[in-house]
Amino acid sequence: MNRTEILILGSGLAGALAAIIAAEKGFKVTIITKTDDLLSGSSKLAQGGIIYKGDNDSPEKLKNDIMEAGAGHCWEPAVDQLCHLGAKLVKELLIERLQVDFDRDDNSILDLTSEGAHSEPRIIHSKDMTGQSIQNSVIKSLKSNKNIEILTGHTLVDLLTLSHHSKISLDIYEKPACFGALVLNNETGKVFPIFASKTILATGGLGQIYVHTTNPAEATGDGVAAAWRAGARCFNLQYIQFHPTTFYGERERFLISESLRGEGAVLKDKNGLEFMHKYHQLGSLAPRDVVSRAIHHTLLESKQPCVYLDISFIDGKWLKNRFPNIYQHCYNAGIDITEEMIPVVPAAHYFCGGVGVSLKGKTSLSRLYAIGEVSCTGVHGANRLASASLLENVVWAWKAVNDACNFTKADEYFPDIFPWEEENEIVDMALIAQDWQTIKNTMWNYVGLVRTQQRLQRAKTILRHLHTEIEQFYKKAKMTKEIVELRNGIQTAMAVFQFASEDRISRGAHYVKPS
Repeated sequence: MNRTEILILGSGLAGALAAIIAAEKGFKVTIITKTDDLLSGSSKLAQGGIIYKGDNDSPEKLKNDIMEAGAGHCWEPAVDQLCHLGAKLVKELLIERLQVDFDRDDNSILDLTSEGAHSEPRIIHSKDMTGQSIQNSVIKSLKSNKNIEILTGHTLVDLLTLSHHSKISLDIYEKPACFGALVLNNETGKVFPIFASKTILATGGLGQIYVHTTNPAEATGDGVAAAWRAGARCFNLQYIQFHPTTFYGERERFLISESLRGEGAVLKDKNGLEFMHKYHQLGSLAPRDVVSRAIHHTLLESKQPCVYLDISFIDGKWLKNRFPNIYQHCYNAGIDITEEMIPVVPAAHYFCGGVGVSLKGKTSLSRLYAIGEVSCTGVHGANRLASASLLENVVWAWKAVNDACNFTKADEYFPDIFPWEEENEIVDMALIAQDWQTIKNTMWNYVGLVRTQQRLQRAKTILRHLHTEIEQFYKKAKMTKEIVELRNGIQTAMAVFQFASEDRISRGAHYVKPS
C-alpha cells in the first residue's frame, strides 16, 4: 500500500510551502506534480509581487482595498484573517525562514511599490520575477527535507472517497471523507492509489479552458474537476479574473505586470489618447475587471486588435533595472518599452472561485483541504486585488497544515477499494486537440469577459454535447496525462458555465451584458 500521512497535490507556492511546514513538524509528506519539474504552476509566473505592509499602512486599510476590489462579495472573516496574519507570515516564512531575495534600497530597506486599487504602496517584489524568486527558495528547502517524498510526472486522476471507492457498501452512510487519490504515472501509464490520512488540493487554476490566458499549460482545472466529482462544495466559479494587460502579437499571452501601471504607465488607444478616465476615477489604476472591460469596449469601438500601455516617459535605465524580464521579452518581440508603447489585450488570468474552504482550509469533505488558486477562501470575492493571491497562498498553507497535522482515529481509516480497470484504446491526439479548441473557443466567446444570456445558452448546447462525447472517449481510453486533462477541462468548463448561467447579477469579474 502506498501510504503517507499528508498527500499534497500540486507544487506551486501553496502546495510546496504546506509540504515544508508539515515536514518540519515531523510528518511524512508526499507531494505530486504532473509536470516533470517542481517549478510548475502559476506561482512562478507572478511578476508584480506579494502584499506586505506599507509605511503608513494598517490591516484596516488593506481590508478596505480588498473588499472594494472584491465588489462587496468578499467573506469578511477570511479577509480579516489575511490582513492580520499576512505580513507576519511573510516576514517569518518568506523573508526570515526561506530568505527570499526581495528588492531593497541602499539602506537594505524593502522596496515597496503600488498596484491597481491599492491605497498604499505595500507590495514587495524581486524585480519583475517575484514568483520565480519565491519558488526557487521554497523548492530548494522542499528538496532538502528528508520527510518529503517528491513525485514529479504524476497526474491526479481522482480523489479517493468513501462514497465512490470503498468496497464496503455501508460506508456511504458515513460522513463524506477523502482518504487519498488515484494517481497516474505519466511515463508508465499506470494508475495507482496513494492513501493519505489528510489530502491537500493545491492544483492551481483553470486558465487553459480559455483561448487567451496567462496561465501555464498545466492549468487545466484538475483540482476543481476532481473535487466536483467527489462531491466537495464549490462556489464563485463564475468569477474569472481577466488580466487587462498581456502582450499582444504572440500565441502565448505574456503578462505585462500591473506593477507597470503602479509605477506610472498609462493605457492609451491607437491614437495615443488616454481613455481610462472615462470609466473610473482611478484611471489606469482601476480594479482589473473595470480595466479589462474598458479595453474590451475600446477595442469594439475602434475596431482595433489591441490597445497600448505607455511607460516610455520613465527613465530608461531605471525601467530596465526594475522590469528586466518584461523589458527583455518585449525587446525580443520588437518593442523597446523605453521608447515605444506596448501593445496589450486582456486574457484569462486568475480564478477567484474554487473549492469552498473554511478559515483553516477545510473543504466540505472530511480529511480534504484545498489551498491556493484551486480553493475559494472568500478573500477575493468577485474580483481579486492585485498581489493578494501569493499572500493568500502563504496564509492558508500555514493555517491548513497546522489543522491537518491534528490527527484523529477516523483519519486512519483506509477501506479496501475497487481495483483500477485498465483500458487499451489508443488516444487519438487529433481528437484531443480539436476538443480542446472547442472548449477554449466556446468559453472565450460565450463565457468570457462579457457574457449574455444568448451566449450562455449557446455554450450550454455545445458544452453538454462535448461533455458526453469526452466521457465516452475517456472510459475506453488508455490512460495518459492528455486524456485526464481533457476530461478535467470539459468538466471544469461545465461547472463555470453552470455558475455563470445561474447568476443574473453583474458583479466584479462576472459581467452579464443586457440583452
